[in-house]
Amino acid sequence: MTTESIKKGHPKALYTLFATEMWERFSYYGMRALLTLYLTAELVNGGFGLDREESLALYAIFTGLVYLTPILGGWVADNFFGKRKTVYIGGLVMAVGQSLLAGSAFMAHTLDVETRLFLFHLGLGVLIIGNGFFKPNISTIVGDFYDDNDPRKDSAFNIFYMGINLGAILGPFVAGALGENVSWGYGYLSASVGMIIGVLWLKMREHSLEQKGLPPNSPSDKFVLDKKDWRDIFIYAIGLVLSTLFVIYVWGLLPEKVTSIVTYVGFIAGIIALAYVIYKGTNGSEEWSRMVVILVLAFFNIAFWAGFEQAGGTMNLFAAENTNRMVFGWNVPATWFQNVNPIGILIFAPIFSVMWLKLDALKFNPRTPLKFAIGLFLGALAFWIMTQASHAAEGGNMVSPWWLVAVYVILTFGELMLSPIGLSMITKLAPSKLGSIVMGLWMASFAAGNYLAGMLESILHKYNFELYPFITMLMIGSGISLLLLSPILNKFMKGIH
Repeated sequence: MTTESIKKGHPKALYTLFATEMWERFSYYGMRALLTLYLTAELVNGGFGLDREESLALYAIFTGLVYLTPILGGWVADNFFGKRKTVYIGGLVMAVGQSLLAGSAFMAHTLDVETRLFLFHLGLGVLIIGNGFFKPNISTIVGDFYDDNDPRKDSAFNIFYMGINLGAILGPFVAGALGENVSWGYGYLSASVGMIIGVLWLKMREHSLEQKGLPPNSPSDKFVLDKKDWRDIFIYAIGLVLSTLFVIYVWGLLPEKVTSIVTYVGFIAGIIALAYVIYKGTNGSEEWSRMVVILVLAFFNIAFWAGFEQAGGTMNLFAAENTNRMVFGWNVPATWFQNVNPIGILIFAPIFSVMWLKLDALKFNPRTPLKFAIGLFLGALAFWIMTQASHAAEGGNMVSPWWLVAVYVILTFGELMLSPIGLSMITKLAPSKLGSIVMGLWMASFAAGNYLAGMLESILHKYNFELYPFITMLMIGSGISLLLLSPILNKFMKGIH
């Protein structure tokens, strides 16, 4: 992309990637809106009848791994396939995963519970792997179209983030309503269809990506993937699904003690391997200085998402169990409350996008660490309000839906201070050879936050701590700590804003 074209406007590729990501998020958030409700639904209603703690634990493991596998997907893209092929592989694999979830629901009255659970776990496993290939690479392709200090980069990621949240609105509206009111299977099936549409859209608009994200050593006149590339895409997609089937099957045969040991050993080995790859790919004091900033901000990112991701867990159950959802005699689906956040993104992301450009022109644009700290303080305010809502619901009281609406809106402001800024920050600070891997590392901080989000309630219950007040204090403490570290981090960014 030439400097002249950047000055004139955003590249057409941004809107291609916007729509592709929108459909992928439609698929993911449509499924996520159903997950805990489906797991806790009684067998007679097609669910599995799991209790609250079991369903939240499974939610924690799934949403944690969804954001951990991007490390693998980033490494594959950087070293073998390029970003574009890896995105296609991930999209096709995720469509299969959603179809497996649909199958487990459609066959509620024809298969025994153990077989359905195996099919369901297989679907989740396939989704985890597919997301790992898709998520980090589509984000880094966006960053490839902008110079590191181009003030339009933060703006571009705000626009891209609107695509994410448009999908996050449509997913719960369509898949959530179908799942709750028609059939769980149709909810998951609509998520699969959404993912397929995303893949087809990217294929139709592939020329707009120019030469970004192509496989290594591609010829200079290549703009789209050829037949050999597509053969590889289908072969590897099928291979990933079959490999996941093998792992899930073998995993189910192993004793619990063995699986625990394998999990811990695998986790430690993964950290060592990631550290080694970063060590080998990072060169010079400037790259190392910027890598320190990424690691520190990733650590604080965990605190925010440990709270934010209560949306799909405890807050989703709060909407279903403790919120008065009657509107003109109609019971609003609990899943629809999760749309408040993405609707807020669509309303406020353009405002934030313009705001960053205006503040930059006035030389008042906050540096990235300060934006993160403000986001954490906004998160603390949201969970202070959620604490009041929780107390109001004690004793089985049904509370006003405006409590949840207020919490989601404030969390939206916090999210806009962290998430799109974080994506932009990674594409600015990561070593050029490690763009997708470091994006995967960034996604791993979401993994840790998501896992904590699902496990915090049961952990804190053992020590008689309330969930929402704990999250409030966690975010306040994290925000203050980040403010104190900001001057040092700004120096370590070496001129990058």
